[in-house]
Amino acid sequence: MDQLQKARADIDAIDAQMAALFEQRMRAVGEVAQYKAATGKPVFDAARERAVLEQNTARIADEALRPYYRRFLQQAMDVSSAWQRRLLGRDGAAYQGVEGAWSHIALRRLFPFARAKAFSTWAEVCDAVAGGELQFGVLPFENSNAGDVSAVLDLLYGAPELSVTAMADLPVRQDLLGVPGAALTDIKTVLSHQQALAQSRLFLQRYGLAAREWGNTADAARHVAETGDKTLAAIASAETAELYGLTILAAGVNEDGDNTTRFIVVEKAAPAPAPRAGQRLGLLFTVDHKPGRLARAIEYIGGQGFNMECIKSRPLPHVPFEYYFYVQLVCQQDLDAAACQGLLQRMETLCRTVRVLGVFDLKAYD
Repeated sequence: MDQLQKARADIDAIDAQMAALFEQRMRAVGEVAQYKAATGKPVFDAARERAVLEQNTARIADEALRPYYRRFLQQAMDVSSAWQRRLLGRDGAAYQGVEGAWSHIALRRLFPFARAKAFSTWAEVCDAVAGGELQFGVLPFENSNAGDVSAVLDLLYGAPELSVTAMADLPVRQDLLGVPGAALTDIKTVLSHQQALAQSRLFLQRYGLAAREWGNTADAARHVAETGDKTLAAIASAETAELYGLTILAAGVNEDGDNTTRFIVVEKAAPAPAPRAGQRLGLLFTVDHKPGRLARAIEYIGGQGFNMECIKSRPLPHVPFEYYFYVQLVCQQDLDAAACQGLLQRMETLCRTVRVLGVFDLKAYD
C-alpha cells in the first residue's frame, strides 16, 4: 500500500467513526429539541453557540487548524439547529415567486433543509410568518444595481410583529438557457424579467436577439422548457436550468456591471439579543419634522463609533411629506453590549419613535 492509499484508508476509518458519532450527537440533539418543546425555548441560543465554539476550538492543539475546526463545528451546529427545527415543526420557510427564482435560491442557501412554500406576493410571505404558518420568510431587500426594494421595507415598517434575523448577499449570475439540442445560433427571442434583460443588453445587442419581458426569470425558464421551441431562450440562473432541464447556451450574460442581491430573513419578533462585534443592527425611527433633528441622530450614531452602512428614507404612512428612516449599523470590535444599549436609550430621546428591526449577521455567498 502506497502513501496515498494508506492516507485514504485512514480517512475512511475516521469517517466511519465520525458517522457513528454523528448519529449519537443527533440523538442528543433530539433530546435538546424535546426539552425546548416542553419549555418553549427557541432553537437558536446565541450565547450557547458562542460558548461551544470557543470552548471546543480551544481544544485543538494545532493552532493552524483552529479556524478550520471552528468552521467545521459551526456547520455541525447549523445542521443540528436544522434538525431541531424539523423535529419541532419549525422548519417552514416562505418565499415569493416560483421554484428556481432567486428568492427560492437564496432560501435554499440559507435553509437547505427547510420545507419551502411559495407565495405570490411579498405581503403574503410576511403574513404567513406573522400568523405563525411558517417560521421564516426570505425576502429581497436591496440590489447592487437596482437599489432598494422599497415595498419590502414598507411592509416591515407596518408589521411590528416581524423582525429581521439574518441577511445574505447573493451574486446574481444570469445565463442564457435554451431547450436541449438548441444552439446559440438558433435563438431569435429571449424572455426574462426586465431587470435581467436590461443588465444583459450588451449581449443581446451583440447577437441581435429580440427581448421580451416576463414576470420573473424562473417562470421565463419554465415557459421555454414547456414550449420546446429551439428559437426561444430565457435569461435565468444555472440552478433554474437544472430545475427545468434546460441547457446553458451562454454563461454570465448579465455583463452590464456587478449584480448582487441582498436578502433578509424575517421571523416573528422576539426580544432582540445584544449585538456582537461585527453584527448588524437595523433600526427604524422617526424624528420631529424640524430643522436639525435628523442630523442630531446621525451625528450621535457616528460619535459613538457605530459605522452606518446605509440610511434609507421612506414616506411615513398617513402623514403626507414626512418620512421614516432605516439605518443599518455595524457593531465595531471594541464596542460591547452596554454601548449598544446606551445607543438605543439615547436614540429614544433624540427621536420621536425608535424600533429595533433586527440584530443579525451578514452572510456572503459565492
